[in-house]
Amino acid sequence: MKILVTGGGGFLGQALCRGLVERGHEVASFNRGHYPPLDALGVRQLRGDLADRETVAAVARGFDAIFHNAAKAGAWGSYDSYHAANVTGTQNVLDACRAHGIGRLVYTSTPSVTHRKTHPVEGGTADTVPYGEGFKAPYATTKLIAEQAVLAANDAGLATVALRPRLIWGPGDQQILPRLVERARQGRLRFIGGGHNRIDTTYIDNAAQAHFDAFEHLAPGAACAGRAYFISNGEPKPTREIVNALLAAAGAPQVEGSIPFGAAYAIGAACETLWPLLRLQGEPPMTRFLAEQLSTAHWYSMAPATRDFGYRPRVTIAEGLERLRAALQG
Repeated sequence: MKILVTGGGGFLGQALCRGLVERGHEVASFNRGHYPPLDALGVRQLRGDLADRETVAAVARGFDAIFHNAAKAGAWGSYDSYHAANVTGTQNVLDACRAHGIGRLVYTSTPSVTHRKTHPVEGGTADTVPYGEGFKAPYATTKLIAEQAVLAANDAGLATVALRPRLIWGPGDQQILPRLVERARQGRLRFIGGGHNRIDTTYIDNAAQAHFDAFEHLAPGAACAGRAYFISNGEPKPTREIVNALLAAAGAPQVEGSIPFGAAYAIGAACETLWPLLRLQGEPPMTRFLAEQLSTAHWYSMAPATRDFGYRPRVTIAEGLERLRAALQG
């Protein structure tokens, strides 16, 4: 099939492109920039902005399916910038599917759409965990709006599914692990509330596999059509344990220090005030949303994904850590 991947140059995006090419599909990626690794895969690269309706419509012409993975992520930035990328961009993709008769859309969402202040999720599914409210971060707010639009668009002409992978890691990660390593080496990394809260994470190959499994089962009327699913390794571990395991794989110092949730929340609130007031560059080291996320249990049941499209994590955390160590340390 001819498949378009939005955001194919990113961490998950490259894994999606690689896997689709290996499965014999003709793959193109829609990016803001140019990525040599996609050239090496034989993936055609199309440049543009998701918020540009006409560009998205023109780019999508001729494809059979779309993996809509592109998004503006992070814990800091203006609401308008997140809305343009995540809400307007997603609506433009949906409109392009309608305009060109594209029948399948796999959307990469996030568990953050269900976030509630210090409200733990333990073994939850999309059917039992409601959408969040009162978000303190535009990322979660805009991804929720986008996910709801994707699921509402599901009908006899366009089959849609939303996947919510939790904390993707592994070889090639340029976001989470480098930040952890940098802060650990600078002695600036602390756990919040002790770091004993259990969380789910997802090895990169498993995150991509879930997308492929959902795609293979997706069709009008399919069990997964019009539904959302949490995706992870299905191996919840204390934050302290998984963070230190990742640091060990990278050859970085272990972290033992901790600060109370209340202190982290107060620091986050102060940062949110000072950053725009003083026009400070980059993301603040803490926000209220991050404090809530990092101190709360978040782990999920993979049973719905297994039942509806056969997803089973193929790479354990232990094996993933070995692969990560080999990739980073040679």
